[in-house]
Amino acid sequence: MGLLDAMLGGSGNGSNAAGGFDAQQVMALVAQLLQQSGGIEGLLAKLQAGGLGEAAQSWVGTGANQPVSGEQLGGALGPDLMGALGGLLGGNGQQASSVLAQVLPGLIDQLTPQGRVPAAGEAGSNPLDALGGLLGGAAAGGGGLGDLGGLLGGLMRR
Repeated sequence: MGLLDAMLGGSGNGSNAAGGFDAQQVMALVAQLLQQSGGIEGLLAKLQAGGLGEAAQSWVGTGANQPVSGEQLGGALGPDLMGALGGLLGGNGQQASSVLAQVLPGLIDQLTPQGRVPAAGEAGSNPLDALGGLLGGAAAGGGGLGDLGGLLGGLMRR
């Protein structure tokens, strides 16, 4: 069972508690969110501006991760972004925000193991490369936020 399967409460066979979406669909959703938000720092800034700063900082910090609801997350990130992300799942913004509410606290926590967002050029500073590493697949090529293919390729080799 991979890290994402564990966060989703899945059995490792592709099924999970996130409305039946598999890890690859969820990773595409997370990758797109990070890309459209400007990486981890941009996402945290959006969450701060949307009233979820305390919860988001708990995900970065070394203490317990505060949960958020899909409704809270959708409200903080806005209907336009959530609607676009919902399309990746073949659904709507409510589905996307519900899935993201399940996985973001744990993923952000794993992407910030030192209790802070990695600085540019530091190991783990590229969120998609870091996600690929967490999930056991190395992003192909030079990386970058646009390297979703390499990330998903790493996931499929698991």
